[in-house]
Amino acid sequence: MSSTQSLPPSGRDHPGEQAAQDPIRLLAIRDTALSVDEVFAAVGDAAAGGTALFVGTVRSHDGGADVDGLGYSAHPSAEAEMRRIAEKVVAEFPVRALAAVHRVGDLSIGDLAVVVAVSCPHRGEAFEACRKLIDDLKHEVPIWKHQTFSDGTEEWVGAC
Repeated sequence: MSSTQSLPPSGRDHPGEQAAQDPIRLLAIRDTALSVDEVFAAVGDAAAGGTALFVGTVRSHDGGADVDGLGYSAHPSAEAEMRRIAEKVVAEFPVRALAAVHRVGDLSIGDLAVVVAVSCPHRGEAFEACRKLIDDLKHEVPIWKHQTFSDGTEEWVGAC
């Protein structure tokens, strides 16, 4: 190699190994059906070697009781809180792209309640970032779940 040629960047020096300039591609609270394909497409990035996707669905049971259905409601600040959490994840991991959507309204068993995805240069980072995103969203975003059970009882569950 001549002295005028330079070596290619390695490790975190390469732009593809770093976070993207604006990696938050999609954040929404919706009262319509969610699409895994939409969220997956939103996090596509040529520099990402790993994409992790989490899909939360309405299950038929909770705490030993049969669930007939549920409804989600969100505080008006919910999307702003989602953005705050997304920005924290982007600051902590080399996120190339991030997306999160949560459903509100009445849902049936099997319906998609939340879909989040993160793409990063490597799979481990993608898994960790996606887990942080869904865990923080679940614990910090003001979304409440109202479950109705087959025995006629019901309950409210705070923050997702």
